Amino acid sequence: MKKILLAAAVAAAIPGSAFASSGNTSTANGTATATIVAPIVLTHTSGAALNFGRFTTGTGGTVTVSAGGVGSVGGDVAFVPGSSSTSDGFTVAGDSGRSFSIVTTGGTVSSGSANMTFTTTPSAASAALSSAGTASFTVGGTLTVPGTAAAGSYSGSYSATVTYN
Repeated sequence: MKKILLAAAVAAAIPGSAFASSGNTSTANGTATATIVAPIVLTHTSGAALNFGRFTTGTGGTVTVSAGGVGSVGGDVAFVPGSSSTSDGFTVAGDSGRSFSIVTTGGTVSSGSANMTFTTTPSAASAALSSAGTASFTVGGTLTVPGTAAAGSYSGSYSATVTYN
């Protein structure tokens, strides 16, 4: 009997032995968290438009509108008296204080079968939402005007994308 008790005591003292004793198991609870962030929403400002103004083409050139709405011409293009140019506008809503990046594409304006291409430039490459979760930005651009461009009213579109950083 002494030999069996001694063997049981030795086996209990060896780690990994098959005999269970109190204190072999312990359980604790962990924590888990999740945060849902307000989606980022881009809205075009009602009535706003990237307006390159009214001009004559000459032998061609460019019309540039800054993100602040100031127009200038290059090459043999000239604004006509009374012409005005404007930058486009967008508002952003989302998670307060979160930063985001801004990307805009170029496009084409058309009048019938006549086309002119343009590039765009946002007022900033990135920004941050206010504590109220809002922000805004403007978009300017450069229109390439060929000397062969026909007189007419041209229109087109481009896209703007905002992405949380």
